[in-house]
Amino acid sequence: MFPNRFDYHRPKTMQDAIALLVKYKDDAKLLAGGQSLVSMLKLRLANPTCLVDLAGLAGLSYIREEGNKIAIGAMTTYAEIKDSKLLQAKCPLLPKAAAVVGDVQVRNRGTIGGSIAHADPAGDVPAAILALDAEITATGPKGDRWLQAADFFEGMYATGLAVDEILTEIRVPVQGSARSAYMKAARRPSDFAIVGMAAYIKLAADMTCESIAIAVTGVTDKPYRASAAEAKLKGTKLDAASIEAASPLVTENIDLVGNMHGSADFRRHLAGVYLGRVIAAAQ
Repeated sequence: MFPNRFDYHRPKTMQDAIALLVKYKDDAKLLAGGQSLVSMLKLRLANPTCLVDLAGLAGLSYIREEGNKIAIGAMTTYAEIKDSKLLQAKCPLLPKAAAVVGDVQVRNRGTIGGSIAHADPAGDVPAAILALDAEITATGPKGDRWLQAADFFEGMYATGLAVDEILTEIRVPVQGSARSAYMKAARRPSDFAIVGMAAYIKLAADMTCESIAIAVTGVTDKPYRASAAEAKLKGTKLDAASIEAASPLVTENIDLVGNMHGSADFRRHLAGVYLGRVIAAAQ
């Protein structure tokens, strides 16, 4: 199938890109890498009258340390994140998640900003962003504003971005001694997650859990933090007994989805299994 007709624009400045969004509003779509959007255009699941290609904007691809944060430009590719020595050394959770996104071609073209703004409910990177309590910059007609990852994902393909805003930067913490892992269950390694889980753990000197963040993707209409399971695990030794007690809480009060790849009950079971696996991988 072929896309419907649309106007194509490749602005050279952020101001021009925002002006197009102001003009077209909901009829505009941003092209940041195209690994998800192009497929949706072909299937006519997305039918914009205006396509705004961000590839012409300079200065949106970078990874740099700024104080106790690492700033990442929205047009930075998965491959650049996966291979970044800075991220591998100081925030390894993000490279771990980027390494299992799609295949080599997808990782070479897809961008972190495109992934987060697209907000696929089974995406890998959004789970890592949530576990890291990342900060997200939205740039619009009134300038920049910061959004917390916890407030960003609102539903299936829905975010806190306004129609005239562009996601321009993500900031993640320097991990220090924190431990982390990302794992997913998928039909094939390159597929979206049936269940995906990110863990970000800080242990005290006596090896009890000082703080823990568990973010889940693939099981409902958006990625989310498993706050009940986190509360259950905090202050424990993260042994088999504490993990078993917390496992049912990963999907507590969550309206799980079911489809051809797995029923809601199957996803609930897998989420409990993967809690133990991702914690073991992070320690």
